[in-house]
Amino acid sequence: MTKKPKAGESGSAETTPEAEAPMPQPEAAAPAEAAAPAAGGAAQQQPAMVINAQYVKDLSFEAPNAPEIFSMMAKQQPDISINIDVQAKRHQETNVCEVDLHLKADCKVGESVAFIMELVYGGLFTINVPAEQLQPVLLIECPRLLFPFARSILADASRDAGFPPLLLGPVDFVALYQKQMERAAQSAQPGGGNGEGTA
Repeated sequence: MTKKPKAGESGSAETTPEAEAPMPQPEAAAPAEAAAPAAGGAAQQQPAMVINAQYVKDLSFEAPNAPEIFSMMAKQQPDISINIDVQAKRHQETNVCEVDLHLKADCKVGESVAFIMELVYGGLFTINVPAEQLQPVLLIECPRLLFPFARSILADASRDAGFPPLLLGPVDFVALYQKQMERAAQSAQPGGGNGEGTA
């Protein structure tokens, strides 16, 4: 921030050259030179995560007891159970990874099945993080980005099938990841396992 000279100081510009010598140009040039390496470093830094693509891998809907189930739903509150699973894999030796969000919804009225809906929603991500951070990013951050789109697909599919739209609530992918890690640790003790989890 530059300071403007006061009106009473305007005559100082006509003094001897010694008064004009301490010009601020060298001091102003120093920050510009110091900022140049920082700007170059920022240009070389890669984003931690990039979404390359997202897509529906599988979508199915069954209503085996339609149309009788609609009159049953008008008389009795349906019971809906949701199953969620996250799976991830790396493409060869690159930093490109595929994350699949598996969702299954079972809706029943009493003992009668209203509908069964399954969705596998995938995403292709480029991940630039240290190795120790890769698994949490794949199983927490990536599905967190995919979930709103998968939620919308399930809501549209159930509505288009003649049922009230299925609106999923927020999912705690941190808790889901912790359950997966616990299950992986337990299955690794007797003879190995893939550590896949559900919620």
